[in-house]
Amino acid sequence: MPSPHPAHHPHWWTDSHRSAQVNLRLGASLSFVAGAINAGGFLAVGQYTSHMTGMLSSITDHLALGEFRLALAGLVALLAFVGGAVTTAWMVNWSLRRQLRSAFARPLVVEAGLLLVFGLFGAAINLSSGLFIPLTVLLLCFIMGLQNALITKISNAEIRTTHVTGLVTDIGIELGKLLYFNGADAPTKIVANRRKLRIHLTLVGCFFIGGVVGAVGFKTWGYVTSVPLALLLAVLFWGPVLHDIRSGRIAPRLPQTYR
Repeated sequence: MPSPHPAHHPHWWTDSHRSAQVNLRLGASLSFVAGAINAGGFLAVGQYTSHMTGMLSSITDHLALGEFRLALAGLVALLAFVGGAVTTAWMVNWSLRRQLRSAFARPLVVEAGLLLVFGLFGAAINLSSGLFIPLTVLLLCFIMGLQNALITKISNAEIRTTHVTGLVTDIGIELGKLLYFNGADAPTKIVANRRKLRIHLTLVGCFFIGGVVGAVGFKTWGYVTSVPLALLLAVLFWGPVLHDIRSGRIAPRLPQTYR
């Protein structure tokens, strides 16, 4: 098995062989992208697309108010998020069974392509907002589900890039432990998990910075802001993908031992 590449090689951060340090750097990068997409998407279509808790709550509200079309639209958006996660799981498991170095890079290839499609939707929205705004919402929800499932699978659910509510909750728990006063006669000492606290603060901070950059970018330059985000993803995935291309292993057959 190949050893992980050094952490200062971002084009190998999506390799199937990584270190814990690379996992965090990849998670921070994807948190930045998620924050930018979420904030920029809100300016584009007036809706946050990574907040499935809010999405589910809005569905229940619309049902209670008899707004069944809006409830159905929310349900479809929720299913789009789930569909993104399903797509990542399928792509990663398919690739891992074939021992591909690009197993975790391939979903980001899809995400980068969809971001470019999102950029194209900008011009189309001006022509037919009634059609392309709902399609844009579904596209962004799909992207968020795709990305969140990827980093969740890579890190064994230790790192998430769009589920900020859970991250902030964990930060509060660890801060509570950190500030807890342990008496001298305490039978067990309350100790904060400083590593976990550092990871979650990093992820939330990157999501926040990405949100600011995305909001300013979409406000200033519009949909063309999706292009540098797609290029950033390309930097993260091109190492493993290029390796498999050069090895002639784009869509290899399943090894005999797995049949």
